[in-house]
Amino acid sequence: MASEYFKKSLALITFLIIWELLPASGIISKTFLSPPSEVFQALVKLIVSGELWVHTSISLQRAFTGFALAVITMIPLGLLMGWYKGFEEISDGLIQAMRQVSSLSLFPVFLLFFGIGEFSKIAVIFWGAQWPLLLNTINGVKTVDPLLIKSARSMGSNDLSIFRKVVLPSSLPSLFVGLRLSATHSLLVLVAAEMIGATSGLGYSIKNWEFNFMIPEMYAAIVVLAVLGLITNYSLVWIEKKVVKWKEEI
Repeated sequence: MASEYFKKSLALITFLIIWELLPASGIISKTFLSPPSEVFQALVKLIVSGELWVHTSISLQRAFTGFALAVITMIPLGLLMGWYKGFEEISDGLIQAMRQVSSLSLFPVFLLFFGIGEFSKIAVIFWGAQWPLLLNTINGVKTVDPLLIKSARSMGSNDLSIFRKVVLPSSLPSLFVGLRLSATHSLLVLVAAEMIGATSGLGYSIKNWEFNFMIPEMYAAIVVLAVLGLITNYSLVWIEKKVVKWKEEI
């Protein structure tokens, strides 16, 4: 078990050693790349002062709200589009056109309509988070084994029963892939939105500390974002394993 964890962390340890040595050796100036030791010190200082908690909690609120809106709207829509061919034919053209529009290109539009407050940031996060979730939900429904559906019909099951007992469980693995991608997009778009139009949050902090030449603090905020992404991803993987137990048994 210990050797397994060592193998998994070997690449990370190597990366941190190289990161520490590059500025220490003068190959890259500390002005531009703070070593991990200084970043860790800055991180501890920000945690003790409470400043990091404030910015992190604000960012998490924004990201979670946008992500939650995507979940409660796009999963039902994806299930409908995947299950009802007629509904997909009507809506697919509009969906395909809209998903080509970049989240950040719409941010000025959201600012015009909703102002510089929280709603515009949540709206742009929602826009970026919805597409991976929608497309993977549709794909999950459409790739259900037709033999399972035919077998259920042959036993007298109606459409609602087939959808609930066959289609929905079979589409869960693809749906969880969409959830993970959507959560990642939420954090990516969040940072960009906070850099453009915010006075708080991790994205704002990165930009502000860079402008004020607080480079270790800037890298500390970047590390926090990476850790949040990892926690989110592995949390969803853990939930998937609990919900889709039959997948492990196949």
